[in-house]
Amino acid sequence: MASVASSTTVISSTRILLPATKSPLLPSPSLSFLPTLSSPSPSASLRLAHPSPLTSIRSTSRRSFAVKAQTDDLPLVGNKAPDFEAEAVFDQEFIKVKLSEYIGKKYVILFFYPLDFTFVCPTEITAFSDRYAEFEKLNTEVLGVSVDSVFSHLAWVQTDRKSGGLGDLNYPLISDVTKSISKSFGVLIHDQGIALRGLFIIDKEGVIQHSTINNLGIGRSVDETMRTLQALQYIQENPDEVCPAGWKPGEKSMKPDPKLSKEYFSAI
Repeated sequence: MASVASSTTVISSTRILLPATKSPLLPSPSLSFLPTLSSPSPSASLRLAHPSPLTSIRSTSRRSFAVKAQTDDLPLVGNKAPDFEAEAVFDQEFIKVKLSEYIGKKYVILFFYPLDFTFVCPTEITAFSDRYAEFEKLNTEVLGVSVDSVFSHLAWVQTDRKSGGLGDLNYPLISDVTKSISKSFGVLIHDQGIALRGLFIIDKEGVIQHSTINNLGIGRSVDETMRTLQALQYIQENPDEVCPAGWKPGEKSMKPDPKLSKEYFSAI
């Protein structure tokens, strides 16, 4: 079992075993897993670090190609991730997780899922757990979040995978019973009280560098999450380069310059 990051604090060292005959209720049959979402509000205005392309090209100083969103429109890519502290289940114990305690220490993959004891969710949760060692090598913590209680999380972890459960996981499952975390990350379906399948990659400075949101019936790809994380870490280590479509470690990157970029295009 991989050890959880230092930002988690054990608040109960007693293992809690729920009776085998008891399990949380399945979601009501009336719950729609493919809601029709209303059109999103107009996107927040974005500003480039250097507004004028001509000024940027002519400048001899290092250019920034990062986009920053307005701070009153959190959580958008380029902004600090909303902080939270919440109960979670890890290694069949109740712990507390505070997001900001990872700042300066680790990258974070934060993903939301609708409900425990459902169908697509366990395939995603176990897939991330099975690949946890790979994320750990990239100095990255994985955190799962749903609106279920820690008792529901615990019961699901104690259920065998062949029975639709999770078994032991290599990372914490966070309880968002107040729905405040889902709301602050913009993934809460208000009329159903559950979260969409949102996923956020947060860097060591606590800034959201990537987000993706799927509707309820569409599972996510661990491979693509890994690839995006690797691309993010590469451009942060090589700020004068950018990663083209489908880039993977070891492949050729690109210089974000009208002339220097031709080196990339001429080689493909």
